[in-house]
Amino acid sequence: MEPKEDVRDPFDRINAETAKQMIEKGGIVVVDVREPVEWSQGHIPEAMHIPLGTLMNRPRELLQQDGIIFVCAEGVRSAVACEVAAAIGRTQLYNLEGGTGAWWKQGFPLVK
Repeated sequence: MEPKEDVRDPFDRINAETAKQMIEKGGIVVVDVREPVEWSQGHIPEAMHIPLGTLMNRPRELLQQDGIIFVCAEGVRSAVACEVAAAIGRTQLYNLEGGTGAWWKQGFPLVK
């Protein structure tokens, strides 16, 4: 198969500041796809915890709505989660670029 040119990701890449504004505005779900040990070290206050492996096994069951910001440590696993969500027809998908680290660097709160 030939690689397609100009294929846009089925999600938007956002920075921590944009993510915070979207969360404050409401109507968006934050899903943290890191492993439990990472989650316990600190996560975005309103986030739901669904490790990537779990999400990939049961995406239709776990992702019931559109409007999701996915977050991990740096933005790699959350990009995969965005792809999985898009594959089952979810829309308004966002990847927090730089992940939890970028959120923390902005001085935004994490809860443990």
